[in-house]
Amino acid sequence: MTEAPMRVAILPVTPLQQNCCLIWCTKTMRGAFTDPGGDLDRLKAAAEQAGVTVEKILLTHGHIDHCGSAKILADELGVKIEGPHEDDRFWIARLEDDGRNYGITGKVFESDRWLVNGDQVTVGELTLDVYHCPGHTPGHVVFHHPESKLAIVGDVLFKGSIGRTDFPMGNHQDLLDAIVGRLWPLGGDTAFVPGHGPMSTFAHERRSNPFVADRVLGVG
Repeated sequence: MTEAPMRVAILPVTPLQQNCCLIWCTKTMRGAFTDPGGDLDRLKAAAEQAGVTVEKILLTHGHIDHCGSAKILADELGVKIEGPHEDDRFWIARLEDDGRNYGITGKVFESDRWLVNGDQVTVGELTLDVYHCPGHTPGHVVFHHPESKLAIVGDVLFKGSIGRTDFPMGNHQDLLDAIVGRLWPLGGDTAFVPGHGPMSTFAHERRSNPFVADRVLGVG
């Protein structure tokens, strides 16, 4: 049996149990961390145990539990940060203040590459598509690997729920539009890793999610 081109290890970090992912190209064993919000020793140990050489950090959005330690890890590993969309500068600028409030280390950074809808990022020989999905934060992005039918969606969508939009610069309608307009077209058989909690599929959420099921939104 041929090994899948991409592997993913989900590594919950910080007291908020945020799903950091270690994703890697099985052909090259080069990988990336998505949303390394904290617990860096554990993340580095996981990469070492898997035999993965981390070549970059990918960020979905600027909230403290997702990117508070991104700059620290990037400096330790000597790698660049890609993402989120530039509209999340507001959140990144307040990482140190938010860190104090949540008891999480926060370090302000300048992304090496701000992402926009339609961009692509590479990990080893893998190519992931970038979708700008605002609403939870204005600069939130989602990473999708079509061959694996897998998306890393941050806090846009959860199993049985959606991202909060009551934070500053949140927008409920933008979030709904992003889910329906940018995630659903990726296909119902696409599995996704949310920012917190268990994985699900888009088809399951279209059937049963109390916020964005087709019957709730009157679509489909």
